[in-house]
Amino acid sequence: MEVAIVKIGNSKGIRIAKSVLDQYGIKDAVELILEDEFLILKPIKKVRKGWETAFENMATNNEDQLLIDDVFEDENFMEWD
Repeated sequence: MEVAIVKIGNSKGIRIAKSVLDQYGIKDAVELILEDEFLILKPIKKVRKGWETAFENMATNNEDQLLIDDVFEDENFMEWD
């Protein structure tokens, strides 16, 4: 796909069609990867998307218990003084 480079203030940029942005789930930002002779625009995915809801559901279902004790029997807290 050929696109024109346009002036944006003191910079230059490209316009990306809304249909392309929607197709790749691009909202506010992309990752720009410089690789050999290529410029790659990669959508930024929110890695922890949906975690808050999942944690709330775990708490509601009483599934948010520690799997490992946060204090071990052989821990020596005096080492930290």
